[in-house]
Amino acid sequence: MTRKNTKHAKPASKLLAAMLMGGSLGAAAAWPKALFAQATTLPAPGSTQSKPEAPVQRAKWGERVASRGWWNQAVFYEVFVRSFKDSATGPLANDGVGDIQGLIEKLDYLNDGKGDQGSSLGVTALWLMPICQSPTYHGYDTTDYFTINKDFGTNDDFKRLIAECEKRGIKVILDFVPNHLSSKHPWFTRAIDPKSPYHDWFIWSDKDPAWKGPWGQRVWHKEPTSGQFYYGLFSHTMPDLNFRNAAVSKEFKDIARFWLSDMGAAGLRLDAIRHLIEDGQIQENTPETHRWLNEFRTACKDANERAFLVGEVWSSTDAIAGYIAGSSPKGGADAGDQLDSCFEFELSGAMFEAIEKADATKLARQIELTVAKIARNQASVFLANHDMTRTMTRLKGDDNRARLAAMLMFTVPGIPFIYYGEELGMVGDKPDEKIRTPMQWSAEKNAGFTTAKPWAPLNRDHRAVNVAMQEVNPASLLSLYKQLIKLRKSTAALREGETAAWSISRAPGLLVIVRQGMLINNKRTPAVVGLFNFTDNEAVIPAINTPALGFTTTDPEKVKARLIASSRHDYAPTALPPRLSTTTEPDGIEPTSAVGWVVLEGGRLKGRTGVWIEVHTD
Repeated sequence: MTRKNTKHAKPASKLLAAMLMGGSLGAAAAWPKALFAQATTLPAPGSTQSKPEAPVQRAKWGERVASRGWWNQAVFYEVFVRSFKDSATGPLANDGVGDIQGLIEKLDYLNDGKGDQGSSLGVTALWLMPICQSPTYHGYDTTDYFTINKDFGTNDDFKRLIAECEKRGIKVILDFVPNHLSSKHPWFTRAIDPKSPYHDWFIWSDKDPAWKGPWGQRVWHKEPTSGQFYYGLFSHTMPDLNFRNAAVSKEFKDIARFWLSDMGAAGLRLDAIRHLIEDGQIQENTPETHRWLNEFRTACKDANERAFLVGEVWSSTDAIAGYIAGSSPKGGADAGDQLDSCFEFELSGAMFEAIEKADATKLARQIELTVAKIARNQASVFLANHDMTRTMTRLKGDDNRARLAAMLMFTVPGIPFIYYGEELGMVGDKPDEKIRTPMQWSAEKNAGFTTAKPWAPLNRDHRAVNVAMQEVNPASLLSLYKQLIKLRKSTAALREGETAAWSISRAPGLLVIVRQGMLINNKRTPAVVGLFNFTDNEAVIPAINTPALGFTTTDPEKVKARLIASSRHDYAPTALPPRLSTTTEPDGIEPTSAVGWVVLEGGRLKGRTGVWIEVHTD
């Protein structure tokens, strides 16, 4: 993404933007109509806009509520087992390759099971990248779906991992790759013979259809023995399976049952799932894929009723909404009932664009779109993963922006996923091997990953960037991640609260995100206001009105505010908590006498900084 300097107008001292994002916030009929009519970015007093963006059309609240599961309370951590930790004991010890025993040895770093009294990172769920038999380092081309990769251990080792995780309150989901497998898989080697019962498990053509894939790649590959062409979206070494064949569908349902029921996995991350069933040259998001996933979901929930299914659908927000239970996709009787969640790639991109361009306008609108289209808090949110440039590299080593990004990820609505090493600020860029390097545990030789030669080169900065050094430094990025995770666990608004977000036209580098409190026993829990300054300069904090926070009291004495987190260590904005005042004519909103407004205003926020302010009523 191109980076450029952006000039910003001087922020006004008394700006107010308000956006209702659904929920039961009082007598809506008495509220100013402007709350329902404006787009995400509201004009500040005295500002002009040539043409405001059309507001996103929202479903009425109550139409899109999916049943929430354990995953809504969780913080996930993505582990590349090969690179996480080489075991110090056991048959695979000190061979230079990470393994299941090594992961077990480091579970206390992830979650020591001591709750608030512990000092661990605090994650409560792991996503393990492929761990089944495969001829490649990454494992996304399977040769045996029922057996743990011998480099990592055995099926019994996996069961030990599940048992150790349960002791610490950690759940484990697995990377599940149904779209394709290895060309060395016995199913495919047998399928080369046109007379084989496995031949129809794959997609064949006597002539080369010469299609191009979604990114312009060749997808038909000649098999030299038979002379036929087979379909492989990602590579000639990864033939696609034919899910129009009932035997293939049954096999993969059986595989899912095995891991979810017999082996104790808590869920599956479905790799490349949008490409599962093609319709000619339409190679993604087909109706048949949606229908197949609906049946697959039933099989998974029958095997484990609490199983979490999250999809990699690298597509638009509209497209992923078509997969998530309880969401509002564009339409289709088969849409929106297959998965519990999908990764929100557009939201990830918008977060980085806001930080890199110092302009929150697009991000505010993207948050609104995510909230409007996807069932409440069911998007999976992240900064980076195993296919993407690491955050610290993308932000050019800027520690303050990396810290800002972390706080932003834990503020937007959804289920947070952390890629291993992101909490340290590990670096890495394409090719993929460079973003999957060994975990940096210490400044010792080989970064404490192994005593042997590591399977892949270490990052050069491992002596300065590692767990051991950051664990004892309260100002470290790791310490910030620990704090944010702990607050998310203890704050209902950050996990499940409804969301409002807006930027300000006169100060586009500022973003306000409100996570409303939850109504429990007729009492609303505290709301959280996230304030973000993406610019390099100090900015005035905009005024925030209480209907966006979830309560409508007109008595400022009943409203309390306190700072609970800052992306900068030991930094608090000037003049916090904010001043409180009551008005019936807040700036930027049409006047009304039916409701009074408590306005939180004042304070200044340093550049490249985010803060969380907890707000509640007595």
